[in-house]
Amino acid sequence: MGVPDGSNYLETRMSENPSVQPTMQDHGAYMAGEHDFQSDIQLLAGSDLVATILETVMLATNMRFAAVARVTADRWVACRTVDEVNFGLAEGDEIAIQSTFCQSVRKTSNKVLFNDVATDDVYGNHPIAAKFGIVSYASIPIHRSDGSFFGTLCAIDTEPRDVKHPRVVAMLEMFADAIGRSLETEERLEAQEHLVAKEREMAQVQEEFVAVLGHDLRNPVAALYSGIRLLEKEQLTDLAQEIVPMMRSSLYRMNELIDNMMMHAKARLGSGIRISSTLDAPLATSITQIVEEIRAASPELDIRLDLSFDQAVSCDAPRVAQAISNLLSNAVRYGSPDAPIVVRGVIGEQGIEISVDNKGKAVPDELRENLFNPFQRGAHAGGEGLGLGLYIASSIAFAHNGRIEVTCENETTTFAFKVPLSVGAT
Repeated sequence: MGVPDGSNYLETRMSENPSVQPTMQDHGAYMAGEHDFQSDIQLLAGSDLVATILETVMLATNMRFAAVARVTADRWVACRTVDEVNFGLAEGDEIAIQSTFCQSVRKTSNKVLFNDVATDDVYGNHPIAAKFGIVSYASIPIHRSDGSFFGTLCAIDTEPRDVKHPRVVAMLEMFADAIGRSLETEERLEAQEHLVAKEREMAQVQEEFVAVLGHDLRNPVAALYSGIRLLEKEQLTDLAQEIVPMMRSSLYRMNELIDNMMMHAKARLGSGIRISSTLDAPLATSITQIVEEIRAASPELDIRLDLSFDQAVSCDAPRVAQAISNLLSNAVRYGSPDAPIVVRGVIGEQGIEISVDNKGKAVPDELRENLFNPFQRGAHAGGEGLGLGLYIASSIAFAHNGRIEVTCENETTTFAFKVPLSVGAT
């Protein structure tokens, strides 16, 4: 709290000319969230550090009122108070700045202290202090880390207290400095929290947009597929026979990208990929179908399939097939074009294992740590893909309580999709 100043000139002038008086606000405005200094008050009213400092000031000085005030050229606003004298000042309450010592503290950055107003050489028998029963008083300037003035640390009592003792003064200055430094930390934290919330909101919007975009792209892609199938039934020129397979390959890649976008968006919006396991799932049929699709899209490659599923399995076959499709597409993209790609599927004691082998350069060690993170691509990926394929495949394995393992030996890279035999829906 700021103690009213001895000069009544400005106060008298303001009473004569009400139009120059700033609007006074109170605790109710703060509680309603409508205070002009709402953010400053919230910052300090919610600070455990400030609460501890004010309690310590009162214990160390025996003063029964302590506060941190926001002080500007024309406003004095209580931001945090501890009041055992019943002055009636709470967070958000305001008093006229022209009648306080805090205006002087702001202008000069000098502290104001007196032990007993009745005997003090400077403030002896101050009329306003006498009016409110203020006997001892301390006001210490609070500066932010950049040196700008913020407000004051105040302590008041209606009885004499030794606030001018060097140790007390040093303590008050130390606490004022600690509050000033904490302001920057709290403001940065608040700004960071706002930034994180904004980024989350933007990410949500982006993911919803991707989901809608992927959904809307499916229809034209399906129409193009139908058109290519019709063309393949017609008698084509030599040039058309070369172009149609390339179109089919591009459409397959486009559909793969859409599937991965949709799956990633659904995983993000729904907090993970969900699966729906069925007993005696048609896993062999689903995998055979995706292998045939990739063979059709890349007829120049030798893609071999060897499935040995000798018992019924419980899984989400379409999702597993999508994972294997992503692994196989990865092998097509990065494998040696003149060497076969082999897809093997077996059921063993540990569960289902479906592996995709391809010859070619090994996965660099520096990429392996983040290989299954979203939007990660190999150094020689060029402009192809979104970097979601391996991430989606890994997420599908995880949803089945499984994993994907990668090994690089003898110029052969193997991605192994491994899940237990009994998989519940997640």
